Amino acid sequence: MENARGAAVTAEGLGLKGPRGWAFRSVDLDVPAGTLVAVEGPSGSGRTCLLLALTGRMRPSEGRAEVAGLALPRRMAAVRRISALGPVPGVSDLDPALTVAEHLRERALLQRRFGGPFRALLHPRATRAEARARLDEALAAAGLDLETLPKQGRTAVRDLERLEALRLSVALALVGRPRLLAVDDTDLKLSDAERAEAWELLSGLAASGTTVLAVCSQAPEGVATVVRTTGTPAAKTPGAGGDGGPAGTGTAAPAADGPGTDTGADTGPETAPDTGTGPGDDTASAAARGPEATPATTGDAPGTDAAPATATTEQDTTEEGAADALAETGRA
Repeated sequence: MENARGAAVTAEGLGLKGPRGWAFRSVDLDVPAGTLVAVEGPSGSGRTCLLLALTGRMRPSEGRAEVAGLALPRRMAAVRRISALGPVPGVSDLDPALTVAEHLRERALLQRRFGGPFRALLHPRATRAEARARLDEALAAAGLDLETLPKQGRTAVRDLERLEALRLSVALALVGRPRLLAVDDTDLKLSDAERAEAWELLSGLAASGTTVLAVCSQAPEGVATVVRTTGTPAAKTPGAGGDGGPAGTGTAAPAADGPGTDTGADTGPETAPDTGTGPGDDTASAAARGPEATPATTGDAPGTDAAPATATTEQDTTEEGAADALAETGRA
């Protein structure tokens, strides 16, 4: 039975293609709610595109996926409403010129305007109290204590340590109480001790019921579900008018057994990260831009020879394909 707070995520043959190649391809997943999933691979191997596709921000080119029973790509808008982005460079960056308190106030205003029922706007006092409660809850879950910052809430984002900035981004995402949380570059520029703290934070969120997708260069020991992507140079295909389909491999590590459908539909063409104003999105203004799981299943790309059943997932990825897919957003 699906966790009331988290969202089960499944995918079968999921792929996303940019103008010059595949960002990722043939991704198979089957993880229950409340799972921490590490998306492991080098930069440029399609990790971020996969993250955005599974949260309804990028339209897949092939295959199918479901998040909390919502089919992708048909229900992308509904998936965006129950998911949130933590730090994703070029999509949900923090504004270095703003203070921590300003980021929190902005997120509270966005949540009040777009994340709650319309009737809540008729009771501003109750709405403000709810906003304060949400902020306190999110900060506690992210492990960010404003009193420990150099200037408390008046500390500018540019003055935050990397781990503090990560905690702030996660706290902002949690204000909307998402069922699925996506975090990019989890271990970027972190010391070994800070990396351990970051993964402890994400593990705690998953244990509390929220499904977490975390991109990293190397998954730590103890993470039950790991999806690995490895990009390789693209091969030329005669008659393709340029770069052909790339070749790449990836693996999905087996995992141990362990741990509200929206009616909105999304039918318009969408090949780029969407910055809609759902309760979990990092959006709307320049200030905002800025335990265990079941085994991940495997599969082959369409048109390829079937391989013996193993814990591997063929993934066609190139650095060019990932960059092009993000470039279509105008944000890369």
